[in-house]
Amino acid sequence: MTILITGARRGIGRALFEGYAARGDEVIGTFRGTPPEPAPAPARWENLEVTDPASHAALAQRLEGAPLDLLICNAGVYLDKSARLEDGYPARLWAETFAVNVTGVFLTIQSLLPNLVAGKGKVAIIGSQMGSDTIAAGGSYAYRASKAAVLNLGRNLAVDLAPRGIAVGIYHPGWVRTDMGGEAAEIGTEEARDGLMARFKALSLATTGCFETWDGRAHPF
Repeated sequence: MTILITGARRGIGRALFEGYAARGDEVIGTFRGTPPEPAPAPARWENLEVTDPASHAALAQRLEGAPLDLLICNAGVYLDKSARLEDGYPARLWAETFAVNVTGVFLTIQSLLPNLVAGKGKVAIIGSQMGSDTIAAGGSYAYRASKAAVLNLGRNLAVDLAPRGIAVGIYHPGWVRTDMGGEAAEIGTEEARDGLMARFKALSLATTGCFETWDGRAHPF
């Protein structure tokens, strides 16, 4: 299989990158900034700034003609974890959050669509239960709104991509012990990774548009 994972330098993305690499898949991890250490072949790293259309175009050109079996849109930010309603949430925070968490996902899928069509591939979007209408605990307004938006984006892409043979799933990875999730989180990256890999394998046109948890439960929208 050929798999591309955005935001694979750390956290869940890195765990998925290493999991697929250990299996012997041709896994491509994207990063921004300083390149990570070289990956063992056939795994490799590619630079991608998900908010920059020119960066997407350059990656698409480098991958021209290469079929993709699975695209995992994992890159994301959580910039308002400690923001206060009284004096937080500046406009730039909202703009950056949506640029990465929503527009970045769309641009990734759009730019690599020829590769997905060539491979009859699947798209897995790492969302969050914080984007569900059923989870409203207050706070984290920008992050919650962006995850609600990407859930809607994934559901609509599932409709439009089904005729091309491409299934789309959206997944809550759990509360994971990463830089984003913090040390108090409920599960480790390996547990989340193994669950997500099983979900991605099960994704098909019969289940396209699904919103599922890492451990296989259907999550209410």
